[in-house]
Amino acid sequence: MRATTNDIVAAEIAVEQAHVDRVYAELAKAAERVELVHAEGMARARPDRPGTGDPREEELAGLFERDALVYAASKRRASLEHQHEGLVFGRLDLDHDGQDGSAGNGTGQDGAGSAEREVRYVGRLGVRDDDYEPLVVDWRAPAAAPFYRATPVDPLGVVRRRVLRCRGEQVVGIEDDLMVSEAPDDVVVVGDGALMAALTRSRGARMRDIVATIQRHQDEAIRAPARGITEITGGPGTGKTVVALHRAAYLLYSDRRRFEGGGVLVVGPSAAYTAYIERVLPSLGEESVSLRSLGDVVAGMTATRLDPPPTAAVKGSLRVRRLLAGLAKEPVPDAPTQLRTFVAGHAIRLTEQHLRRVRARVLRSHHRNTSYDAAVEALAEAAWEQVDTETGERADFVDRFTDSGDVEAFAREWWRPVDPRQALLWLADEALARRLGADPHEARLLAESYRRALEEGSWTAADVALVDDLHARLGPVVDLPSEERGFYEIEELEDASQYGVAALRTGAGLDLGQQQQATDEDGRPVVVAVDPTSTERISRDPLTRLLAGRIGSPEEYAHVLVDEAQDLSPMQWRMLGRRGRWASWTVVGDLAQASWDDLEEAARAREEAFGSSVRRAFHMDINYRNAREIFDHAAAMVREHVPDADIPRAVRETGHDPVELSVPREEVTTAARDALQDLLGQVDGQVAVVVPEVWRAPLVGLEGVADRVVVVDPLSTKGLEYDATLVVDPDEIVAEAAGGVRALYVVLTRAAHRMTVLRPTT
Repeated sequence: MRATTNDIVAAEIAVEQAHVDRVYAELAKAAERVELVHAEGMARARPDRPGTGDPREEELAGLFERDALVYAASKRRASLEHQHEGLVFGRLDLDHDGQDGSAGNGTGQDGAGSAEREVRYVGRLGVRDDDYEPLVVDWRAPAAAPFYRATPVDPLGVVRRRVLRCRGEQVVGIEDDLMVSEAPDDVVVVGDGALMAALTRSRGARMRDIVATIQRHQDEAIRAPARGITEITGGPGTGKTVVALHRAAYLLYSDRRRFEGGGVLVVGPSAAYTAYIERVLPSLGEESVSLRSLGDVVAGMTATRLDPPPTAAVKGSLRVRRLLAGLAKEPVPDAPTQLRTFVAGHAIRLTEQHLRRVRARVLRSHHRNTSYDAAVEALAEAAWEQVDTETGERADFVDRFTDSGDVEAFAREWWRPVDPRQALLWLADEALARRLGADPHEARLLAESYRRALEEGSWTAADVALVDDLHARLGPVVDLPSEERGFYEIEELEDASQYGVAALRTGAGLDLGQQQQATDEDGRPVVVAVDPTSTERISRDPLTRLLAGRIGSPEEYAHVLVDEAQDLSPMQWRMLGRRGRWASWTVVGDLAQASWDDLEEAARAREEAFGSSVRRAFHMDINYRNAREIFDHAAAMVREHVPDADIPRAVRETGHDPVELSVPREEVTTAARDALQDLLGQVDGQVAVVVPEVWRAPLVGLEGVADRVVVVDPLSTKGLEYDATLVVDPDEIVAEAAGGVRALYVVLTRAAHRMTVLRPTT
């Protein structure tokens, strides 16, 4: 009997393999056609008379045609390359006899036993044969909707839904779902159901594409109208992230002009998370997406380091805006504090008090970095007030004042552009933070944070939102008007090395920390001057690393997707709001997993970012990831501390309860290694060792035990999943991580099949 069953399965796989082979043959022909188009494009616009001067009008038209053809061919080539792996993943057998709403363009009658029955294959992109008959329907097309939406209660004309599991071009398995009460005589049903089969497979290094196993309620969220705010909520393991990513791909497919032109921004909680999902969207047919972690949202800045929770709380709260407002108006620490000069025979003396009034007047109506001319005019007005108005004309005096070399030299230092990152580093001065309104405790935390940044040359993820806020207040860093130099000055600059300067860049002027000690080729000490707007990096200088590149203005997007939204601070919501003023949004989260404590303040900032757009909500309540034994353990823990937690229902059992081990602290390393070996023997996929910072150094070497092992901190597990996890010192995770018990809840829900918890004892 078993052999007969195996023979049936093999025969069904052979049928599917024949179709898949046909699809890949067409794909190969499509690739050849792409290369021909590319070659034709490159052949366009070759001049008939090379070297004879300007091109003729027809040659210019040819250049345009070349660019259009090459662009289209390159884009299609990239699409074909990305979709090659697992191109065909589904099949529908539909019976149109008496059915409503299920008809559509099909793929012929291959394998159908009834004249009224249609076979429709579903895949990552549409493929047609030479007669333009569809061999594969793009999963986002309306004709593919029954693959996701059909249920036994509402089959939508579907008799059998089949999931094809492929390795490369080879069909290695099939799983069927029967949508009618009894299978027709000519329809074979294989397996126990596609979804549960997918859930039992091992987790790889990257998120698996489960487009083939999306269920009806998830599909409704994916295909919801684009306009407004779509919120997807649910507990751990409910597929929120996968649904959201498929929604992004679907929106690009359904309204390409809008979303490809305006762009789609996908924001995740960490660099580890974005690396995990980076191939999901290309595998679904889309590359028109910017995938960023919260530390990468601001162009020109990257941050992976995390602040301690008390410091992150200060930086993330809206209270910090008052501090930033004052910081944007502060003079550069080493700027001149008075102006003394002679203009048109008049002695001018503008004191620090005068300059403070001028500064306040200009900043009431201008951004600091784009108001140099306005600042010089305001200085001229303040100087004119010191002049006896009977001795000359105002216009003549102002002209002479603004043309004065002394005034220009002063203004270029006093009102030089300020990089928002540089301004933030001024808070390393605790006294300045207190003067700007921070209480002593917050001022100390900020000063310690930015002194560490200056020592290490790295930002934290929370700093990125503050830099974005300061950029909005200061305006973009622009080069000041070029100084008019005499011939002798230019000659000196061309041979500046004789004065001990190894490199000198003109432009915005030298800012705080731009001079660095170095040596020339002969070992003599020199000073290296670096423009902070340059992309040049001197790795041994932390300040240069902090100020490398140029902060760009916020890009605005047509759609913004935010995953793990419950973790965003109010300042991070404001940062995203600047990029989504006219966007539609997809927002994914679970408050029980929040690492940001003040959820009410975050909600206010989120609502401000969303504006008055229409809202719709989808709730996922089935946990597909965790075995029931693992999730019950995590749910019992979180209910004690978060009674209103959104607890989904786990639908899969393994028969293996989580293992709890208590060992003396001095034996943790040995016990962890032994427990890891046990887990590696029980699962085939990836195993994560989740450790708080205190155990990081002793246990990081466990990554060398096997290539399937990763050692990761608690917050970096956010949004990820593994076959098994070894959780070390849960009490320390609660004490150390932002979110406390909620962070531990995240950690305890990462394992699909096995989990061991290791508790040190004193």
